[in-house]
Formats: sequence, structure tokens, C-alpha cells
Amino acid sequence: MKVGIIGSGGREHAICSALKNSSKIDKIYCFPGNAGTSNIAENIKINLDDFEILKNFIFEKKIDLIFVGPEKPLVEGIVDYLEKFKIKVFGPNKLASQLEGSKIFTKKICQKFNIPTAKFGIFQNTKEAKKFLNKTSFPTVIKADNLASGKGVYICKNENEAKIAIDEIFGGKFGYAKNLLIEEFLDGEEMSFFTIHDGVTFKNFGTAQDHKRVLEGDKGKNTGGMGAYSPSRLINEELEKKIINRIIKPTLKGLSERGIQYKGFLYTGLMIVKNEPYLIEYNVRMGDPECQTIIPRLDSDLYDIILACCNSKLNEIDVKWSNNKSLCIVLCSKGYPDDFKKNVEIEHLNKIKVNESDFLFHAGTINKQDKIYAIGGRVLNFVSISENFNNSKENILNNLEKLNWSGGFYRKDIGYKVIK
Repeated sequence: MKVGIIGSGGREHAICSALKNSSKIDKIYCFPGNAGTSNIAENIKINLDDFEILKNFIFEKKIDLIFVGPEKPLVEGIVDYLEKFKIKVFGPNKLASQLEGSKIFTKKICQKFNIPTAKFGIFQNTKEAKKFLNKTSFPTVIKADNLASGKGVYICKNENEAKIAIDEIFGGKFGYAKNLLIEEFLDGEEMSFFTIHDGVTFKNFGTAQDHKRVLEGDKGKNTGGMGAYSPSRLINEELEKKIINRIIKPTLKGLSERGIQYKGFLYTGLMIVKNEPYLIEYNVRMGDPECQTIIPRLDSDLYDIILACCNSKLNEIDVKWSNNKSLCIVLCSKGYPDDFKKNVEIEHLNKIKVNESDFLFHAGTINKQDKIYAIGGRVLNFVSISENFNNSKENILNNLEKLNWSGGFYRKDIGYKVIK
């Protein structure tokens, strides 16, 4: 079988590595991939905004299955387009992808089905939003309604911070924003809960906790994710039932009433307050770096699972997991999430130990004449699985010290709530 993977991040390298382990797969193409995927797949530079070019390449190379990693092509309808040509593709269609593409779409489902979430207001211009601040208690949360690559969320401690957030969102920092949301601040702990869907049924696909802030102690600016660990320390049987029965099932019912079947990964971002789950947001794909943390714990053939979802036969698959703990630390370019230098060489990668329990997933990297260069903000993902989080972290820090890349930085406190 031939498989194509759309995307260029650490998530896609992790997926590519897992699929490469399947005996059923002969060839993998990555669109466009990165320096890491180039070692195990064929990277293809292609204009992903032109679905027809991609479709023609799929036919030319006789690719059997397409996996869509990032949210942008999903929200723009790549699944609908490819399925018109009978191409097997894993991911939600354009209508289902509104769960991530429009926070307001999701909030309306929450309202109708009494899904626990933060109270909110929707605003269409700067004046209206700032006027509302007069009756807002702080801290408060301000979100761009459109896609923002995980960065369009502000936790504002005072009115001045809130005004800056409003100006930046409506000023186009995350692209054109027709609306923004102002939400109440929920005082709890975040958790990522993953499920995989075939349009008829779904199965759990792990939990994780992500560290979004750039600085240690979960301080500083929001990023795409500085590291994560899996499973979440918060998950328990009672909480899992609440998440499924109060949040995921009512959401699927809301989609079904609109004639929408959900197929693909669903990332449920939660705030846990005294063992009670509140929906923060949905993402219509695996998280990054949560995917890099969760996938190494999977004991089943990922290709079998994805193919079963494409054929609406997930109920026939047993998804098995390792009992080990997994931790991921993201190595970033200096300056991230603000301005950073590109095309900085990463030396000494050959010193990194990679084996059945230690992984290195590339993100913002490129291979030029057998040298690896950083071209993105988040560059490399160091992952380790072991019997406990402390061992995993020690293994990663050892590899990071061996690399000793002068062009980057990382958080040394990833997983601090589960590591004594």
C-alpha cells in the first residue's frame, strides 16, 4: 500500500514513523514533510492550496490513502474534494471541521446541548468588544474565532491586556477575524483528551497534558506547545465517563442533527475543575506536540486503525496501549514565538540516541546537501517512554545536552506536576 501524509511538523513525522512500522505499507509520501520524514519517506514539494495538483499526483503515483495532519486544509475542505474522486482520505470534512474552524459554531452546539463550557460573549468589532470589558471580571479569556495555529488565545489579567488582545485579533494578527469571543476564566487544570472516529463509532485515543507557555512555570507568551506528557495525571474512570457522556456524545449528536458525520481524530481541549470537565475547544486533528507523546505508546498498527476509520469499521479494531509513561520536550529556535533566525544549521544530530524507547521527531527542519537546518520556530521533538516520567525526562535531557545546539532553547520543567 502507498500512503500520503499532508503536513510538515512533529506530528506528521510521528505519524510517518508509526506508519513506516506497518508491514502493510510499501511507500510513504509526505507533502511537504521535513528533514526527519525525508529519511523514511519521499518528501514532495507541492502547493497544498491547489487541491487539483495534489489529486493529480495521488492518481499518478497510485496512492491508496491520504492522511491529513494540520487543520488548515481540513477546514478548507480537502477531504470533501478528494473524496469526490473516490480517494480514501482520513480526516473530517469541511462541515465537521467547523468545530475547530469556528469557535462560535462549537459554542452554539454547547448552548443547545448543555455541554459544560465557559460563559461567553461574541463580538464583531473593536468598539463593541472593548465596551463589554467595563462589565468583565478579570482574569478573562479572549479568543480569535478563526484558525490561529493554537496561538489565538489570550488570558488577560486586566483591562489593558484585554484591549491589546482585541486590537491584535481584529488587527489581523491571526488572519482576518470577523468575530472574537470573550469568555469567563475557568480556574482549573487543562487536559487534552483524544478520540478517533469512523463516522459511526469512536474509540478513546489517549490523554496528554500540554505546556503551551514559552517560559518555565507556565509563564510568558502562548506557543504551539513547548512539550507534553501522556497519560494525563488527571484522568480517571469517573472523569472519562463525564467527558464522553457530557461533552463528546452531545457534540456528535449536534453534528448528526446537522447531517454531519465525524471521521478522523478529535482533540477535546478541557479544563478540569474539581474532577468536573469543561470544554475549552475542539481541534479536528491530533495535537502537536501531544501526538508525538501519545503515538509512541500505541501498541496497535496505526495503519489498520486509520484504514478501519476510512471504511467505517473501527468497531472491528482493538486499540491497544503500552502502560509506559511518555514525555516530550520541544527544542525551539531562539526568539520563538517572536522573531527568530531561519536556516540555522543543527550540528551533532548524529550524537542523539534513538531506539525503541527514545525518539527524535523533526518539525521546522530541512535537509540541504546532507546538512540539517532549522527553518521554523519549533524545531525538534525529543520523546522518551519509560516506566515513569522522571526516567523519560532524564533520557531526554541527556540527549538535549549531547546535541547542545546553540541556536535553540527548551523548557527544562516539562511535566513538573508529575515529576517530584
